[in-house]
Amino acid sequence: MSKWFGWIILFAAVIFLVYSIVQDLNRGKDRADISVMDNKFKAVKFPSAKELVDPSGFINTDKITIKDLIGKKVILVDFWTFSCINCQRTIPYLNAWYEKYKDKGLEIVGIHTPEFEFEKELKNVQNAVSYYKIKYPVVLDNDFATWNAYANRYWPRKYLIDIDGFIVYDHAGEGAYIETEKKIQNLLDERAQTLGINMDMDDSLAKPEGAEDVDFSKQRSPEIYFGSERNSYLGNGVSGQSGVQRLKEPVGVKTNVLYLVGDWDFNEEFAEAKSKNSKIIFRYQAQKVFMVASAEKGVKAKVLVDSEPVGSKAGSDVKEGFVTFNEDRLYRLVEDDNWGEHTLEIIFEEPGAKVFTFTFG
Repeated sequence: MSKWFGWIILFAAVIFLVYSIVQDLNRGKDRADISVMDNKFKAVKFPSAKELVDPSGFINTDKITIKDLIGKKVILVDFWTFSCINCQRTIPYLNAWYEKYKDKGLEIVGIHTPEFEFEKELKNVQNAVSYYKIKYPVVLDNDFATWNAYANRYWPRKYLIDIDGFIVYDHAGEGAYIETEKKIQNLLDERAQTLGINMDMDDSLAKPEGAEDVDFSKQRSPEIYFGSERNSYLGNGVSGQSGVQRLKEPVGVKTNVLYLVGDWDFNEEFAEAKSKNSKIIFRYQAQKVFMVASAEKGVKAKVLVDSEPVGSKAGSDVKEGFVTFNEDRLYRLVEDDNWGEHTLEIIFEEPGAKVFTFTFG
């Protein structure tokens, strides 16, 4: 009796062993199926990454493609243009993320899509990249080809592409820095697991030097364009009309309405002051005022706030109450300690300044 019982126990053990092996194999198959299902799920939920289209040039890199990075890196695609204050304020975060995560599998690709003609010039973009200490690759998108491939409409805009090549996150405009960095960390963890890499992730958040705080709860004036293509806020001239207009000083000044005084030659992108003592008058709501402008020979202008010299409210480009316009770029005119509503006047000592936009912070 005991002999047969022993054989029965042995037979049962063999059956159990075989069953366990089969179950392990099935579980392995299930894990493979789950992996496939994950990608199928991603394909339904997320769009695939778009390739760079007809780049006009590269900075900080030889020719690169998104396709060559997929499966190797987590990719942050950042659309920007160098005269945009909103883009400028995001650069310290991009620099900090690149420094912190480049060796852990993050690649940042800056797509420089120009708003104005002068931003198409390679030398101008190179100067901006150097000035802002950008180390990651920058791709010139002068014809908006990559911009259109992503169906983008904003400066700046960030897209995060995971290890499998799906756009799993995007954010338009400034802000959301904590949310974006946490998503970068999550995607780098996923990359490490996918590639079988052991990686310790520092989950602290970057606090870049030079980053500007912006109170987005405060109402501020809209972006104001000077060129005839978009100067719908012009208050004492004919908007949408190119050519020279002789404009008189307004009797009253309304908030967020642009007034020009003197002879102004309107081009599609900018208005050029053509007479001595030409003037800009604008009543704004903001803490800071920025202007995109240029002048071939350098033009000096007086800056007044509420009819007084700008004084302690002066931006970094204003020296002893005057700003000198020369190279094509963004100029900081007012950097107040407090938000408020004020009247800004800019009086040009001589003709020749080309003015593109006002923006506010």
